[in-house]
Amino acid sequence: MGGFPYTINMRIIIYSYNYYPEPIGIAPLMTELAEGLVKRGHEVRVVTGMPNYPERKIYDGYQGKLYMTELRNGVAIQRSYVLVRPRPNLLERIILDASFVVSSFIHALRGKRPDVVFLTSPPLPIAVPAALLGWLHRCPVILNLQDIIPEAAIHVGLLSNKKLIWVFENLEKFAYRTATKISIIADQFAQNLINKGVSPKKLVTIPNWVDTDFIRPLPKEQNYFREKYQLNGKFVLMYSGNIGLTQGLETVVKAAKLLAHVPDLVVVIVGEEKAIGRLQKFAQQLGAPNLVIAPFQPRAALPEMLAAMDVGLVIQKQNVIDFNLPSKIQPILASGRPIIASVPLNGTAAEVVRSSGGGLVVPPEDVNALAGAMWELYKNREKAESLGKYGREFALAHYSFQQALDSYEELFLSVQR
Repeated sequence: MGGFPYTINMRIIIYSYNYYPEPIGIAPLMTELAEGLVKRGHEVRVVTGMPNYPERKIYDGYQGKLYMTELRNGVAIQRSYVLVRPRPNLLERIILDASFVVSSFIHALRGKRPDVVFLTSPPLPIAVPAALLGWLHRCPVILNLQDIIPEAAIHVGLLSNKKLIWVFENLEKFAYRTATKISIIADQFAQNLINKGVSPKKLVTIPNWVDTDFIRPLPKEQNYFREKYQLNGKFVLMYSGNIGLTQGLETVVKAAKLLAHVPDLVVVIVGEEKAIGRLQKFAQQLGAPNLVIAPFQPRAALPEMLAAMDVGLVIQKQNVIDFNLPSKIQPILASGRPIIASVPLNGTAAEVVRSSGGGLVVPPEDVNALAGAMWELYKNREKAESLGKYGREFALAHYSFQQALDSYEELFLSVQR
């Protein structure tokens, strides 16, 4: 039962816009956290939206519903309506968030008084209903920061309207002020928050985790993903994840073209179907025959998909804010495969990859540097294997799920005392 000499069974609300069955981002993490807490004897209720990410389309079986409640692996999941659009502009994103804030709060009122409310941001506006729940039930509220909004959105040009910036900056202050504690995923977040007036005593660093039993080193042979995409006998470099404003995957396509003369080197990009369609057109125009583009795989297939690669890619643009930390780093490390990180050199992602000993770091949006790192690991397989082993050891030591679960359980218990 965790790492504690005594147990207090708590009623916990997890307020998260994304949850199972959504396959990427925060959804798998919050699903694992909720189910892990239930296994330790706690009563967990998740307040979330109808699943729609990353396609931005309500999943089959959830369409046309205002509210529904499910019970899955002991977790009560309260789902509410969200107004989604396939490719939302800024105004539509705000409307989406607003629809969730209103609908989810009404649903969240239906249930027993919680001992703690735990919310994950972004999106930032859910700090409002979470704070209201905390006030109504007179219980502590813990804010989990996966990214610092609106600063990150301003940095990449997503948010530029001065009035909206003012609104979101005040919303940010409200979220920090009303939170009893703030859990951050990297130490580098701390100074930014302290500079904004947040007390260091409010901050607790708990890195995102990876289930190191689920994601583990597996052989490349007899691998379904390699067979499906005709990758047997190839040296595979893979990017899997979001394809949006912060990634700039055109850099990967251009690097692949530079290495097109190497017959057994393949670059694979896995992403949401509409996004990879646009990238496919770019690759065809550029002429990169060694590029394979594939849609997202089911969550259950993730270990084999990661095992299919020789090298995992982490890609960011130069303008990404320096404390942004992609959640794909931990699974790649846990898979025992090396990382090539094309990221801001002084950023959190670069620091984590260097600290792990599990990969190479090159400047962002530098096609030659990225292609050079790809070539280096292609030519030096022993080095690639060695980096992968270091990464796996680092994941076991720093990112195990049970460690994270211990830390969150201790945090939830601490605010009860």
